[in-house]
Amino acid sequence: MQAQQPLRRAFQPANEVSKTVYGANAKAGRFVQANDAKIYYEVYGKGQPIVLLHGGLFGSITEMADLIDKLKGTFQVIAVSTRGHGKSEVGREPLTLEQRANDAMAVINAVTKDSVIVLGFSDGGYSAYKLGAMFPARVKKMIVIGAGELRPGLREFNFTAKMALGMDKPYWDQQLKLMPEPNRLDEMFAQVSNCYTNAIVSKDLLSKIKCPVLVMSGDRDEGNPVERVVSAARFIPNHQISIISNTGHGCFLENREASWASIKPFLNQ
Repeated sequence: MQAQQPLRRAFQPANEVSKTVYGANAKAGRFVQANDAKIYYEVYGKGQPIVLLHGGLFGSITEMADLIDKLKGTFQVIAVSTRGHGKSEVGREPLTLEQRANDAMAVINAVTKDSVIVLGFSDGGYSAYKLGAMFPARVKKMIVIGAGELRPGLREFNFTAKMALGMDKPYWDQQLKLMPEPNRLDEMFAQVSNCYTNAIVSKDLLSKIKCPVLVMSGDRDEGNPVERVVSAARFIPNHQISIISNTGHGCFLENREASWASIKPFLNQ
């Protein structure tokens, strides 16, 4: 059998490819039924469970490759493909942050009965906020990257699949081969846009999060400006803030050393 070609994250340079096929690894991959959709996830290592929730639209388990490599030696890493991404189904119900949190909890319950650490980026960060608020007994610590306050009218969410394909067609050619329902890509983009057009992430939600939370942001993030990320963090009773200088939305990818220098001590506390 021919070995599977490595996967790449969106906008990834050709020379940066992980040896492990994160996002389509038959040895580590599993499925769980989460209400109306099968959700795909991968498990690596042993120890305290840590759940990784990637970003939306252009997001995939593959973007977490560097973090999985760092964590799997001492943690049980549970990397989730959110619905409509990678090998996870879209489902038939409208996308909401509550649905995202319930999907993540379905995966967590399939792997462990323990409380978990959660690391979420962007869309995954908002899902983490909701997860921590809904299931405080199951989330012992969180790291949220690039997720600030949200309310209707604060930001326009009208990005389409056609626009995405024009920005990185090789990535989408790869992802469409993974997707169980590639014909629903336009629908998935519309669902995500609708979710975030109407989502409210404010003091009411964030103040319910009781666990320690490290909130990270790039100082040049245009989509989620650092001011809104810091404002969100301050509504969380037990928060820490880390700003990664000279980086944008994907600060943990743009400056991995500085990001890890914040993440590692927080995990070890």
